[in-house]
Amino acid sequence: MKKILTVLLALLCGTVLFAGGAKEGSSAATTGYKDTIVFGQGADVTSFDPHVGKETPAVAVTNHIYDTLVDTDPVTGEVVPQIAERWEQLSPVSYRFFIRKGLTFHNGEELKADDVKFSLDRAIASASVSYIVDFIKEVVVEDDYTVVVTTKAPYGPTLRNLAVPFAAIVPKDYVSANPDALKMKPVGSGPYKFVSWAQSDNVKLEAFDSYFKGAPKTKYLVMKVIPEAAQRTIALETGEIDLSYDILVSDMKRVEANKNLTLFEAPSLTCFYISFNMKKAPFDNQLVRQAINMAIDRQLLVDTVNNGTGAAADEIIAPAVYGYYSTGVWEYNPTKAKELLAQAGYPNGFSCTLWVNNNQSRVEMCQAIQEMLREIGITCKVEVMEFGTFISRSTAGEHDMGYFGWVTSTKDGDYTYYSLEHSSQQGAPGNRSFINDSEVDRLVELGRTSADTKVRDAAYKDLALRLKEVANNAPIIYTAITAGASNKVQDFVLDPIGYHRLEGISVTK
Repeated sequence: MKKILTVLLALLCGTVLFAGGAKEGSSAATTGYKDTIVFGQGADVTSFDPHVGKETPAVAVTNHIYDTLVDTDPVTGEVVPQIAERWEQLSPVSYRFFIRKGLTFHNGEELKADDVKFSLDRAIASASVSYIVDFIKEVVVEDDYTVVVTTKAPYGPTLRNLAVPFAAIVPKDYVSANPDALKMKPVGSGPYKFVSWAQSDNVKLEAFDSYFKGAPKTKYLVMKVIPEAAQRTIALETGEIDLSYDILVSDMKRVEANKNLTLFEAPSLTCFYISFNMKKAPFDNQLVRQAINMAIDRQLLVDTVNNGTGAAADEIIAPAVYGYYSTGVWEYNPTKAKELLAQAGYPNGFSCTLWVNNNQSRVEMCQAIQEMLREIGITCKVEVMEFGTFISRSTAGEHDMGYFGWVTSTKDGDYTYYSLEHSSQQGAPGNRSFINDSEVDRLVELGRTSADTKVRDAAYKDLALRLKEVANNAPIIYTAITAGASNKVQDFVLDPIGYHRLEGISVTK
């Protein structure tokens, strides 16, 4: 334990700081506001195609380019109109949506019901995001401005799922002419239109003056890729960026104490966890997976690496998510963990790798876990890689263990349980433990197809207990969601999911 504490202290004290670069964007000469908002985040866009690029760093950009049928208010959490001006539920499995007239895509094409059907069908067929919409049986166009969505069975989260950014509506003709066009040259109907992308550096968007809610307050939106969290804080302090997402926990007090900055913090819907690749030995052995779970002192990680913020995780979904049932945080018991390894046939431990993307906070967490595993005889090499590479290679199942973050964007457990635990969702949709368990599948399906909350509650309780036994993942920590902003930024609202919308904010000079 002394060795672990030493490593944790070294991680906390050894943060490397980087100087910020030149300030980007120009100020509007005729008003008291800048014409450009610059925000920094830790990773680049993985794809501008909303039916592919589902990771938060991608959505933080693309949710300004595209709209969905309905939206979720970030403050109240209520489902509100967006492309659909209203809707009605025709039966337990059928919904009619009335499309706003006069909506246009950025290329000038009018948005109609055919685009809605095309988009939802395309999302259902996507290997990356099908889990969010494959509860849909069919989408029928009644006329140019009316569609009926029929589900396979009663499905409580229908509207919330249709509000998730990966259910975005895209232009049928544009995409049909070139199915890959959206990856690099996105066209949507959202408040900002695409201008340019310098990979691994920045994305620039321009206000869409014909947006149905009115043009955004600020003309240009620039996303800067700044992988090191400490460097993002410095960029915020120097004015290189106006907003910084995911403030390093050790920098939160520093931002809060700066009279020129504002710290935003709220409980998130995110769980960070280790996924064991059950297709590879020794992670195909349940005792090994349980041993690793018992070797990790989650509360110590919260108190040290995470500076006392967040909470030790016991489930793959956060307590604020519907369907959460607490089975209790895994007991930290390295002695028992060694016994389990011996029973599994590894009395002297083994060697393996733990993959993580190049996010400073995540790397530090993995380095601390590395030392904990060393205490039970497991030699674990932490391999750090660029975010896109991390996602693509873990999707292909090349990892031993991977450190992932998952946000339950709909606040309904089905969103996470189906994508991370159902056998049909292996790889790109989210199941990177490659679990294939018939009882888990049954409970996931029961939870997602029943309209009876008592049935769903019971299913998710049994599912939580079963997953604790299978131990295909090791839930580590529920985090807070944070952002830092210059005091010149007006009307910023922190989204608990992390999909911050910027079309309504402005920045004084």
